[in-house]
Amino acid sequence: MRRTSLLAAVVLSVSVCGWLGVGVGERVEANGAAGAYPGRGSAEQVGRVNFPTSCAAAARGALEKGLATLHSFQYQESEQAFTNASEQDARCAIAYWGKAMALYHQLWDFPDLTTLGQGRNDVEQAQKLNAGTDREREYIAAAAAFYQDDAKLIHTARVQAYSLALKKLYQGNPKDNEAGEFYALSLIALAQLGVDDLANRKQAIAILNPIFAEYPNNPGAAHYLIHASDEPELASQGLAAARAYAKIAPDSSHAIHMPSHIFRRLGLWQEVIDSNIAAVAAAARATEEHRGDASYQFHAMDFLDYAYLQSGQEAKARQLVEEVKSVPGASAADIVDHQDMLAARNALELQRWKEAAALEIPIEKPDWQDITYWTRAIGAARMGAAEEARQDTQKLTEIISARRARNAAQGATVPAGEDTSQSEAEAWVAFAEGKPDEAVAKLRDAARQEENEHEDPFAVPAREMLADLLLALKRPSDALVEYKAVLRDYPNRFDALYGAARAAQSMGERRAASGYYAKLVAICPRSADRPELHEAHGYVAANRD
Repeated sequence: MRRTSLLAAVVLSVSVCGWLGVGVGERVEANGAAGAYPGRGSAEQVGRVNFPTSCAAAARGALEKGLATLHSFQYQESEQAFTNASEQDARCAIAYWGKAMALYHQLWDFPDLTTLGQGRNDVEQAQKLNAGTDREREYIAAAAAFYQDDAKLIHTARVQAYSLALKKLYQGNPKDNEAGEFYALSLIALAQLGVDDLANRKQAIAILNPIFAEYPNNPGAAHYLIHASDEPELASQGLAAARAYAKIAPDSSHAIHMPSHIFRRLGLWQEVIDSNIAAVAAAARATEEHRGDASYQFHAMDFLDYAYLQSGQEAKARQLVEEVKSVPGASAADIVDHQDMLAARNALELQRWKEAAALEIPIEKPDWQDITYWTRAIGAARMGAAEEARQDTQKLTEIISARRARNAAQGATVPAGEDTSQSEAEAWVAFAEGKPDEAVAKLRDAARQEENEHEDPFAVPAREMLADLLLALKRPSDALVEYKAVLRDYPNRFDALYGAARAAQSMGERRAASGYYAKLVAICPRSADRPELHEAHGYVAANRD
């Protein structure tokens, strides 16, 4: 399944500086240099970098701005800054390195053949200019390893070549914190491609922790620590960086959003909400100022929707579907796509099976229809409509098969076996067809696959679906075991807490049930409106010792 971030958008009048704790008159600038960023009326606060080069002093400010925004994945702004540096010093080789690196959106997407060609041209220009130091030439050589002219080179091989070049650069320049940060980021990219996932993440954390301690205002160290720790078993190791990053680079909407990756892992829903309300406002402003595009706002609203659902705020989650229309700079197709995705997640998380089964199929690209078919299949199956569920599952399978074939043709690594979403849909079809053992086996396999491959579920985790199935089969003891496992990896998930409470209640475990219901009440604000909370409040009140 295309389990990318979903987004919605809402233009909210919030004071970003007020939320971040940064005073209106304060500035955090690249290397502390004074002066406005070229083309803008005032200095941006994007963090401090440490990047000496052989380029002319006139290009220094733009180079540092380019690097700082590159660290925060503000790629459009970074590319413009490096372009400005090349204009201020026509012999500045590292500026062309920067332009090439702004085209490689690590952890987000992979450059297509056209973009690879553009990046290769920038690298070749950097090589022709023959940078003034060995260190700069090694940075350019690392980029050349990634952008090498070989159309048959698969994605993973490019990243591995790039990472090995950065390793050599960092080992030869152990005091170059920027080289350490880029090397750590390459290890995270490999982890996301399935190469020694946890081992590479742990190695990245080991590299980044001392850099973050020594350079607490560097955006790269904080940002990459959050990404490296964005796994259930590592999340607590990213909390210090999460608390710091938005204050380091408050003019980056992505920096304001990123802490919520760790807050989400730890079930800190109000902090996720606060972070992304601020990020939405910052992203909208950046788009209007032509410093970014709608994707940053969409990404923040994805997290906001999820946090509203987990904190019991149904009305706010549903409102986001309409507010997607307000995202500045969004195309009509992207608006439709993200509305469809949010509507699908809301129906699943709220367990509105009739609503899920009746979702309209998106009229845009067929490749964008997978989430809707997946949701429809589960909704129909939960209502007992096995034939409808099977038809939707078949469409889901066709979409995934076509995507896998296309990805393989482009050199991407395609995992063997069924996609997790296929297994989930087929499990619920089996349930609707009266085959409980088959349904349990398929969902157990899906949960194992999701966890082994470190998939980040779009909505309900596979193991929580397994727990829901066991509860529906009147096996509350088995269900409770699975709900507890979900809550270890996904603390404070609303439906897992509610399911655990119901399972314990069915077993006659009054104290345990009361504890889960009480926790559910505690994670939700007083204004929360999900109907399950009425039951939770009533049970807690009736079972006070």
